[in-house]
Amino acid sequence: MAEPVTEALVMEIEAAFNSRDVDRILSHFAEDGVFCTARGPRKTGIELKGKAAIGAFLRERFGYIPDMLWNPHYRFVAGDHAVSYWNVTGTDARTGERLDLNGCDIFRFRDGKIVHKDTFWKQLEA
Repeated sequence: MAEPVTEALVMEIEAAFNSRDVDRILSHFAEDGVFCTARGPRKTGIELKGKAAIGAFLRERFGYIPDMLWNPHYRFVAGDHAVSYWNVTGTDARTGERLDLNGCDIFRFRDGKIVHKDTFWKQLEA
């Protein structure tokens, strides 16, 4: 029987990302999980496939945005999908650019593990 997706599970994932502990984050992904970033060369962002690729990306990102923090506003679950809506903040140590963006993650799960995470955030324009 498949493990049900719950708001509590989504809250655990949010807490894992806020810990910036990459192994803790990866424990929520299926081995064949996919993470599509908010930015990238295609409309899907950068499509990271598998725990190794996701982990390498997150380690690099947290290396240059060590204070990255997601402030969840709400979340909801529908079957094997979930959404987390948040505000993300942090400072890019390379450029000094300050992040303060609203966004969301759309998750698809299999047996309680993330098989697809699609991240979106608002882009600010002058």
